[in-house]
Amino acid sequence: MVGKCTITQQMEKDKYAKIIKNQAKNLGFDFCGIAKAGFLEEEAPKLESWLNQNHHGKMAYMANHFDKRLDPTKLVEGAKTVISLIYNYFPENELSAGVEDYKLAKYAYGTDYHFVIKDKLKKLLKDLQAEIGDFEGRVFVDSAPVMERQWAQKSGLGWLGKNSLLLNKQMGSFFFLAEMIIDLEVTADPPMVKDYCGTCTKCLDACPTDAIVQAGVVDGSRCISYLTIELKESIPSEFKGKTENWVFGCDICQDVCPWNRFSKPHQEPDFQPHPDLLGFSKHDWEEMTEETFQKVFKKSALKRTKFEGLKRNVSFASEKYNSE
Repeated sequence: MVGKCTITQQMEKDKYAKIIKNQAKNLGFDFCGIAKAGFLEEEAPKLESWLNQNHHGKMAYMANHFDKRLDPTKLVEGAKTVISLIYNYFPENELSAGVEDYKLAKYAYGTDYHFVIKDKLKKLLKDLQAEIGDFEGRVFVDSAPVMERQWAQKSGLGWLGKNSLLLNKQMGSFFFLAEMIIDLEVTADPPMVKDYCGTCTKCLDACPTDAIVQAGVVDGSRCISYLTIELKESIPSEFKGKTENWVFGCDICQDVCPWNRFSKPHQEPDFQPHPDLLGFSKHDWEEMTEETFQKVFKKSALKRTKFEGLKRNVSFASEKYNSE
């Protein structure tokens, strides 16, 4: 009788996993992986070391909620399952065509992903509750203390590359990660245990600010994405001429990654660039007014750096050429 009950329970958990993956696919998610919720024991000393070395720079929030980052049950009471999802953002065409053009990280071309994906996640949770029944959960898109890359790896979606990003064999790394933490027990996927980077060091070699201090460890305070987005004060002079015209974020370590040869253009209309942005010249960036900024980047992730921050970044990048 006990055996029969166990088999029935396992069949239920298998059924839930299938429903979750089917619904995720219907909403446009490229991959969906499932892991058993629990304390990330192996990550605790790594996170502590990273913080102690001040690799988070001025991102004080990274040092907050240490326990919550490592334990999803502190985010969702009674959490049993962490669902990780991948959503593609690789564009069909890059905005910057020339070497001297100012550059945006590809994820920031269109509408702010927080809104686009959060809406999809809310619908996914609602649809699942309607189909499966009563269970509780929360959804996350890079907005809470969730170690998303580690959970994605534990759910079999990829491995952590030398640039610390999650790499997926089928599509590289130009994608967003999102999570759903629920109190429903679901059959977990096997974790990705193999590292497919091998001896490749292209990302380490290409980083102009030497932010990747060792395989899998990024000194955030030296990363161009940090300097152009997270840092609210002046960009340190030691990085003059090293930001390579990136004015919001940076894709260098992804652009050189061999696994990104498998990237395919996304199919999300909301990620298409604002029409005015398509023809932006270097002069347009340098002479941008706040009115233009508010119009072109009204729904963009660039709102995070604000008009003053973007002007600072453009000015810092332009000094390389003005001083030559």
